[in-house]
Amino acid sequence: MKRRTVTAGIAAALLSTFVLAAGAGPALAQAPIVIKFSHVVAPDTPKGKGADKFKELAEKYTNGRVKVEVYPNSQLYKDKEEVEALQLGAVQMLAPSLAKFGPLGAKEFEVFDLPYILPDKAALRRVTDGELGKKLFKKLESKSIVGLAYWDNGFKVMSANKPLREPADFRGLKMRIQSSKVLEAQFKALGALPQVLPFSDVYQAMQTGVVDGSENTPSNMYTQKHHEVQKYVTLSDHGYIGYAVIVNKKFWDGLPADIRGELEHAMKEATLFANDSAQKDNDEALDLMKKSGRVEFITLSADQKAAWRKALDPVTTEMTARVGKETVDEFKRETAATH
Repeated sequence: MKRRTVTAGIAAALLSTFVLAAGAGPALAQAPIVIKFSHVVAPDTPKGKGADKFKELAEKYTNGRVKVEVYPNSQLYKDKEEVEALQLGAVQMLAPSLAKFGPLGAKEFEVFDLPYILPDKAALRRVTDGELGKKLFKKLESKSIVGLAYWDNGFKVMSANKPLREPADFRGLKMRIQSSKVLEAQFKALGALPQVLPFSDVYQAMQTGVVDGSENTPSNMYTQKHHEVQKYVTLSDHGYIGYAVIVNKKFWDGLPADIRGELEHAMKEATLFANDSAQKDNDEALDLMKKSGRVEFITLSADQKAAWRKALDPVTTEMTARVGKETVDEFKRETAATH
């Protein structure tokens, strides 16, 4: 029933857009091409800043022939609705978490969710800027989606209302996750109870005890005030959150070639900006959460981190069949390479 309501809402938005366009007639001939760029986080996060930078550059490089309307904080669509809205053309551009593509049928993207698979940012960049990154984007084209860029958020930490130092500390905790079979397996391996929730609902769920904790990047936690309703944060760096900037394929293919070229130029620069700001934003968010005095930070010892890795190793083994052995092997080769 909910799915039907969501689809009906998107259809109504599309009909409204069509009626407005039809009613305007020839007057619209010189109107700018509108790109609705919807996302679910705050404007002052790495993704939010990247979206705003793309708007600025796209409008500049196309001399106003394109207008980008940015809708942050789930103003238009929540996590579960936004990709369907893009496929139907109700919005033109999104930057969803890479975890979103597994439920869509592109399970290879879930390789990014595997715990401890990424040693550092340099290894990550070899994947996203290389052939594997392009190959993954190709998987989206049959789903009416074109992948334009990979944007960083950063490495994840764990939060809860009890200290999380050993794998056993997770036992029985209700931990919020995005919809991802890999993330579900990760928390089950730790003995926790994974709970799928839209990002915009997490603060209230923590406040009311619907969930006991979550994993996220420091910038996402801070901008959504999770540190006000969680007592502990463990600096685990166990996984990565990144985004894929995607666009509706029919819309993108239908753009004049010169406009598309300028938008690619704008996206390339916005990507450098977004990725450069991500680390800085996460460092700053950690600092501000520490200064707030509302949350205690836990740094894992070498032995504790080894215990986490040991507990989570079976997740990669279990999920390789789902994600695809070829993708996992190629990912490991790229991330292990030295350049």
